[in-house]
Amino acid sequence: MLKGNALKSWFGGGGLSRRTRSLSSSLPRRQRPDEKDETGSSQEFRAAGAQLSRMTELGSRRIFNSDQDMFRQAVRKFMIDEMVPHMDEFEEAGQPSREIWEAMGTQGLIGVNIPEEIGGIGGSFIDEMIVNEELAYNFITYLDLGIHSTIVMPYIHHYGTKQQQDRYIPEMTAGRLLGSLGMTEPDAGSDLQGIRTHAKRDGSDWIINGSKIYITGGWLCDVCIVVAKTNPDAKKAAHGLSLFLVDADTPGFHKGSKLKKLGLKSQDTAELFFEDVRVPGSALLGNLNEGFYMLMDQLPQERLSLAVHSSAIAEAIFEETRDWVKERKAFGRRVADLQTVQHKLAELKTSIAVNRAFTDECIELHSHLNLSGEMASMAKYWATDLENKVAGECLQLHGGWGFMWETKVAKTYANARVKTIYGGTNEIMKELIARNITKQ
Repeated sequence: MLKGNALKSWFGGGGLSRRTRSLSSSLPRRQRPDEKDETGSSQEFRAAGAQLSRMTELGSRRIFNSDQDMFRQAVRKFMIDEMVPHMDEFEEAGQPSREIWEAMGTQGLIGVNIPEEIGGIGGSFIDEMIVNEELAYNFITYLDLGIHSTIVMPYIHHYGTKQQQDRYIPEMTAGRLLGSLGMTEPDAGSDLQGIRTHAKRDGSDWIINGSKIYITGGWLCDVCIVVAKTNPDAKKAAHGLSLFLVDADTPGFHKGSKLKKLGLKSQDTAELFFEDVRVPGSALLGNLNEGFYMLMDQLPQERLSLAVHSSAIAEAIFEETRDWVKERKAFGRRVADLQTVQHKLAELKTSIAVNRAFTDECIELHSHLNLSGEMASMAKYWATDLENKVAGECLQLHGGWGFMWETKVAKTYANARVKTIYGGTNEIMKELIARNITKQ
C-alpha cells in the first residue's frame, strides 16, 4: 500500500516528480520514427487499446501521457491490494466502510479534478477518469466515486461560497465527509421539473419538506445536495428550483432503510425524507431559483463519467471472457476454437473499440471545456447500451457458470442494467440528441 499522500503528491506543481517521471521508461511504449512535433522532435506513438494484447493494458490511448500511465499503475496496484479484497464483505453489508473511503482519500483518489487551492487534489478531468476506469477494470462497484467526487464536489466547487468550500471540500477530499445528490423523487426521475420537494422562507432560514428516492450513497452521506422547489408560482417549474446543502444530522432529515436492488448490492442506496428541515440561508448553493440551470450545466460531466465507466466495464468483462473461453473445454477442444465463439468475440471487440474512440474524443473535448450536452448524451446512451449488450453476450459465452452470482460476469450483467436508467434514461438521451437534429 502506498503510504501517506503518495498519490496526492503526484499532482504537486502540475505533474509528477522527476524521480517518478524517470520510472515511466519501464512502461509499454511505442515510437513512430517519422512522427515529429512542431519542434522537429520525435513524439511517442501511443497505440489504441484494441491494438494491444489486452484492451486494459497500460501505455495505450493518445489522450494519456507517460506520467498518467505511472499514475494509473499506482492506482491499479492500490485497488488490487487494498480494495478488491473487501468486495464480498461490503456486498454482504450492503455498503462500503468509512475506512475504505478514508483510505481512498489518503491516497489522493478523491476530488482529483478539484482545485488544490480550495482543498482538492488539483489534477485534471482526464486524471480523474483514470481513477474511474480503474474502479471498472477491477470490478469495484461498492464505492460510487462518480457521485461523490465527479458530481457532488464539482457543484460545491463551481457554485459554493468560500465558506461552503472551506467547510466541505477538504473533508470530502479526505473521504471523511461523504456527499450525495438528492434529485430523484417517486414522481420525478429524468423529468426534474416534476420535483415536489419544496423549501419555504422563514425569516433568514429555509424550511424543507419532501422526499427523495434511489439516492446513491444516501445511507452513508454526511451532506446531501437537495433539489427543492422555491418558487411555486414560477411560469415554468424549471425557473423555480434551488439547491441546498443539507447536513445529515439536521433535525428532520431522516434516512429510510437501504434499498434492495437487482445489482450494485454493495453500494448503499436509500430513500431520504425531509420533515420541516430548517437550514440557514447560508445553506443555499448558488443563486436562488437557478438550480435547474446549474443541474443542466453539470449533467454533461455526469453523463460522460457514466460513459467512461461503462466503456471500461465493457473492456474489462470482454478480457475476462476471452480468458474464460481460452481455458474452457467443450467437445474435446477449447471453447475459443469454435468459430461461432470467435466471430462473437470479433463482433464484441469491434463494437468496444469503436465506442472507445468516441468516448475518448468526448473526454478530450471535455478536458478543454468543449463537450456539448448533445455529445455527452450520445456517449451516455451508446456506452451504457453497449455495456448491457457486452455483459449479456459475455454471460452467454460463460454458459451455465455465468449464471452463478459469484462470477464477475453475473455481477456485471446485473450491475449494468441500471446504467441505462440513471443519469437520465436512454430514452431521454435520444430526445435530447434529437432536439438539435430536428430544430428549425
